[in-house]
Amino acid sequence: MPGNPETPHAARQVSDEPSPRRLLSSRTVYEGRIWDVVSDSFQLGDDGEPLVRDYIDHPGAVAVLPMNDAGEVLLIKQYRHPVGMDLWEIPAGLLDVEGEDFVAGAARELAEEADLLAGRWNVLADFFNSPGSSSEAIRIYLARDLSDVPGHELHIRTDEEAEIELHWISLDSAVQAVLEGRLHNPSAVVGILAAAAARADNFEGLRPGDAPFSAHPSQR
Repeated sequence: MPGNPETPHAARQVSDEPSPRRLLSSRTVYEGRIWDVVSDSFQLGDDGEPLVRDYIDHPGAVAVLPMNDAGEVLLIKQYRHPVGMDLWEIPAGLLDVEGEDFVAGAARELAEEADLLAGRWNVLADFFNSPGSSSEAIRIYLARDLSDVPGHELHIRTDEEAEIELHWISLDSAVQAVLEGRLHNPSAVVGILAAAAARADNFEGLRPGDAPFSAHPSQR
């Protein structure tokens, strides 16, 4: 019976994996300030017809769910022009510094957007933001053992970041906001739900901060 937990399929480990295909050509059709649009021609199999796909060539990103000793998580409100909304998000940023360590990039974003330092880092989740149209790979960290950035090192936020508002909220309230459709930022949604799942074993099952990030193009 399909879906029966007694069937062999239930024991199979589900895991995404690289799947190289024959690349016939690749060209940049648009060069942007932050990312480009690439057009690839490829074959699914040796005898397959050529397929063409256009997609955003993205450097990837990191996001951070800060959690304090009381188990509250920090959300930040920021204006996002493409959707014309103020969104409650978590600190995040591009991996646009060549060769930068992923945790170092996350720590930079945490300091710049939330004025916080973290003494403990774990990986909550890795995901592709929109795999049908972008190569963007995002890693979400859980940051704990928090402390304030020293006053003389505070980052001066500009443009949209100048309007950032910070708000601490219980993890349960954050989950409720996701399930009620009040939060829409993908990193916040994934991070909050992952943290709620990880809390079941007191976060002991989480990967360390320096775990391999094989989904990121630079690691494949």
